[in-house]
This record gives sequence, C-alpha cells and structure tokens, in this order.
Amino acid sequence: MNEKSYEEQIKALTKISKAIASETYLEDILRLIVAVTAQVMGSNICSLMLVDEKTGEIKIRATQSISEEYNKKPPLKTGEGIVGKVIKENTPITVKDVTQEKEYRNRDIAKREGLCSLLCVPLSVKGKVIGALNCYTQSSHDFTESEINILTSIANQAAVAIENTELMVRSRVIEEELESRKKIERAKGVLMKNEGLSEGEAYHKIQKYAMDKRKTMREIAEAILLSAELKNKK
Repeated sequence: MNEKSYEEQIKALTKISKAIASETYLEDILRLIVAVTAQVMGSNICSLMLVDEKTGEIKIRATQSISEEYNKKPPLKTGEGIVGKVIKENTPITVKDVTQEKEYRNRDIAKREGLCSLLCVPLSVKGKVIGALNCYTQSSHDFTESEINILTSIANQAAVAIENTELMVRSRVIEEELESRKKIERAKGVLMKNEGLSEGEAYHKIQKYAMDKRKTMREIAEAILLSAELKNKK
C-alpha cells in the first residue's frame, strides 16, 4: 500500500461529502464510500460493516470486493473478533497479518482471498458507534498515522451519512403513519354518517375491505374519501 498524497485524500473526502449532501440513496453512498476508500488507501478489499440495532449483529453492508465468499461472511457480535472489538472500544486497530491473528474471525477466508494486513476504524457519530470501516492489504504493511487519520475521517463522514439517512427514513415513516391514520379517521366518519355505522363497525368495514381486496387500509380509506367527494360534487 503506497501512501497517497494529501491532495488525493482531500478529493476523496470531497467526493464523499457531495454524495452525502445529495439525494442519493444510502446504499449508493455506502458503495461509493468503500470504492473511494479502496482507491485512496490502495486497499485490496475495503468493507463497511454496520451494527443491526435489533439483533446486535455486525453485518457487511458494502464492499468493493467481488469475492462471494468474503461478501457472505457470517455476521459478528459486538466485542467479537477485531471488528467487534473496534466497535466495542471505539478505537482503530491495526493487524499485521490477519491469517496469524487469533482474535480475527474467518482466518480461512482471509487465507483463500490473499488478505494480510488490516486497518479497522469505528464508524462513530455523537459518541455512538454504529459500525466499522475495514481496509485490507495483500502484503504485510505497517499502517502510518496519516493512513489511520484519513480512514478515520472517511469513517466519520460515513457515520454522519448513515445516521442522517436513518433519521430521515424514521421521520418519513412517522409522517406516513400519521397521514394514514388521519385518512382512516375521515373515512370512518364518512361511513358512520352515510351508513349509520358505529365507529367500531366503520373501522372493521374498512379493515375487511382491505383484507378482501389485498390493499392497505389507507388505500381503502382514500377510495372511500374519493367516492364521497365525487358524490358531493354531483
């Protein structure tokens, strides 16, 4: 691994920053991050792993590797293996030779893929570690302070992108849920007025329509509201 120039590192960070600021989907941003990182770091394999909040497992979310075996590596748990340790301790770790490192999981895959040295840094945002960024080399390499710093900078930007995207998704889900409830409430009111149903009866009628038609309750509610609107215009 040849240490890249400061100018190349800045260009890489700028490219990632632009992607983060755009409307690009998270998966595309993650793929860009590992591709640019691999290029800047001169890495054989670069991967980005995230902690699944529901299961606590650490899974590969993006890599530029074409190796199916590496891409399908089993997930880790926090504290397990090198990546798990990095996430638990929130600090970078370097390994001179992963095939000889007892704490490294999947040493057999590393041998078959020709992986040697590893630099692993945490993805940390607001004091919370959400994953890790890994860079491998094919030959023995001593990672410099500059290389650790540049990978840490990329990891920090990646963490911000992921956190912001997840917050936006949660906000959209909440907004969608509230909008659906409003429409269902209005549709219930229409059925109660037009068909003399109780609130519970109106709700169950919408629910049954949805099940029979294999539609969401929101879609049925919207159809009821549209029908009522058209009748009022006659």
